[in-house]
Amino acid sequence: MSFKLSILGSNAAVPAHSRNMTAQLLNMREHHFLIDCAEGTQHQFQRFGFKFQKINHIFISHLHGDHIFGLPGLLLSMSLNNRKEKLQIFGPLGIKTYLDTCFSISQSHLSFEIIFHETDPQKSSIIFENNDLTVRSFPLLHRIPTQGFLFKEKTQPRKMLKEKIGEYGIPFHDITKIKDGEDWMSPDGSLIKNNALTSDPVAPKSYAYCSDTAYFDQIIPFVATADLLYHEATFTHDLLGQAIVSGHSTAIQAAEIAKNAGVKKLLIGHFSSRYANPQCLLNEAKTIFPNTELAIDGQVYSVD
Repeated sequence: MSFKLSILGSNAAVPAHSRNMTAQLLNMREHHFLIDCAEGTQHQFQRFGFKFQKINHIFISHLHGDHIFGLPGLLLSMSLNNRKEKLQIFGPLGIKTYLDTCFSISQSHLSFEIIFHETDPQKSSIIFENNDLTVRSFPLLHRIPTQGFLFKEKTQPRKMLKEKIGEYGIPFHDITKIKDGEDWMSPDGSLIKNNALTSDPVAPKSYAYCSDTAYFDQIIPFVATADLLYHEATFTHDLLGQAIVSGHSTAIQAAEIAKNAGVKKLLIGHFSSRYANPQCLLNEAKTIFPNTELAIDGQVYSVD
């Protein structure tokens, strides 16, 4: 099943060096989630050939402009393309007021309904759940209330060995129970153990998103063992003082979080415009956590 992350923007504050500001598209079991939505995000969809009409859920980390100023335009473009499906938006208190004000002042009207889920970024909670996955929010440490997100697959049923259905003559109505882990009693009274009829499901995967944040080791329990962690890395470590003042992290600090959380791969982004080439940030992070990559606009990363 699909589990891919597409980067729509990787820069901090303003667009620079062909990098837009923060936005990501997560395809998780064919559920398409938009995470943050900077100014120009809809242009990035067009630029890289992604389809925004597939999105039914948008997750906003915080209400700074470089994470939300693209929302009104994107939503209006959806409407102009005759969208009818409901759209759910998850974000801190104020996200509804912001969008309602934009649409009221501009006398804009949408062709579809928005369902708002205003969250408390100071608390951790499951904010979305379906049959395939959960999304948990957790607090980050920034200048305004900010939350991260953990997207995690649910454990799937065991896989039925198709050849065993014919071998034992297993009726269709018993298969669900077997996939749920039960042994099976044959008509002649023989007990067939579950592990002889099924194989283990694919291990559930997870993606952790840590938007703007200073170094904050309290996030480690929430992102622990994630298959992929995105953590902002705005500055090189020689600018640690500026990172602290502005509520951001250095590349080394992002790598320390990844190492201490035992994640499989780290993706760093939210680069300061002072870095025309963020390779210096990658080099620093790799000294602590070698399995680190740069978030690059237009790049697609598979969660393996």
